Parts: sequence; structure tokens; C-alpha cells
Amino acid sequence: MPFTKFPLGVSAIVIDLDGTLLNTAPQLSEAANRMLRDMDYAPVSQKLLSSYIGNGISWLVKRALTGDMHATPDAALYDHALPIFEKHYTELLLESKTFDGVIEGLDAMKAASFRLGCITNKVERYTTPLLAGIGLAKYFEITLAGDTLPEKKPHPMPLLHAAKFFAVPIEQLLLIGDSLSDTLAARAAGCPVFCVPYGYNHGEPVETLDQDAVITNLPAAMPLIKRI
Repeated sequence: MPFTKFPLGVSAIVIDLDGTLLNTAPQLSEAANRMLRDMDYAPVSQKLLSSYIGNGISWLVKRALTGDMHATPDAALYDHALPIFEKHYTELLLESKTFDGVIEGLDAMKAASFRLGCITNKVERYTTPLLAGIGLAKYFEITLAGDTLPEKKPHPMPLLHAAKFFAVPIEQLLLIGDSLSDTLAARAAGCPVFCVPYGYNHGEPVETLDQDAVITNLPAAMPLIKRI
């Protein structure tokens, strides 16, 4: 059910990582192309590879191998490819940059006494060093990676877990993300969701998603919410 009464009463904010806080597409795409090169596959454009981002590294590798959003490659081929990708991505991990407005937005949210968390489908082995290395870890009381819980977005479990952690009603937890996985998770959980338009929604505009607001950047969320 959409939330339409602005400013929304919010106690805590959870924010997606890839495509919302950090521009990780160049490094993910380069790692995928290095993997393909090592396996004697033809390289793929960054634009196409960017459209494969959003459901975790496992799906990115599967899509890079098959050129299809939903196809599953041969299991032996995938098992061979994944560690090659992981090696290259580890080398490139800390080259990612924050999107414009991210630091200003996080500072403004902190100054307004919103409690903050990060919820991502990226696995913990990359999430923790990435947030620490880029200097964002200090903002978040809780970080839920793609393998922290038994389920990840678009399942509502991470959002329900965060609401319980913050001890707030689910409708007072705001999710800020960039993709269908975020909006599906929010609607299933029963919390509001804002989307940024610059991320990785498989090449589709976020205006088509079931979101409560499209914000140009993180600071643009502030006039739409009030601390309760």
C-alpha cells in the first residue's frame, strides 16, 4: 500500500548499497569482462553488464555467461567462472565511488537523528570491507548483507529484521533503493520506499516501480520525511 501523506513519519532509514550509495557498476563490469576474457569469451559492454546488476554477484556471473537475465548456465561452467570473477572483483573493490549527494545526505540524516542501516544483496565478504574502505561504515548501526539472513531482497525478511533491530514499527522504517528488488521487499514488508533514478534497475526507469517517491539524491529525501 503506497504511503502518500508527506512528510512521512520515520524513525529509521535503511539504504541499499550498489546503485544507491555507491557506483559499483564500473568495477563489477570490469571484473565480469576480465572473467570472460580469462575464459575466452567475448567482452560485453558496460551498459549491458550494468543492467545485470541488482540481484547479487551470483546472478551477475550467470547473466554475463549466458547473455540472458533469467537463464542458468551449466553448473560446472558457473562453478569455474565464479572464483575467477571473485578474484578480479576483490582487486577492484575499493575503486568504487559514492554517488553525488551521498555523504551530504547521510550527514543530514544523522544530524536529524534518524537511525541508519544498510541493506544490500552483496555478500558480506565484499560489503564489510567496501563500506569500511570507502568510509561509510561509521554511518550505519546495522548492515545486512545478502548472506546475513536466510533470505535477501526482494524478500521482506531483511526489512522486518531491521525494524526489529531498531525497535520501530515497520511503517516507520524507510527504505531508499534503486531497483525492483527494493520496492518488492518494501511492499511485502509494509514499509515506505523511495527510489533514486541513477542506479541499476535492469535498465528500466524507477518511475515505473511501485515506489512512494523518486528522489534525485539522498538529500532530496529530507523534505519528504520527519523524525518521530
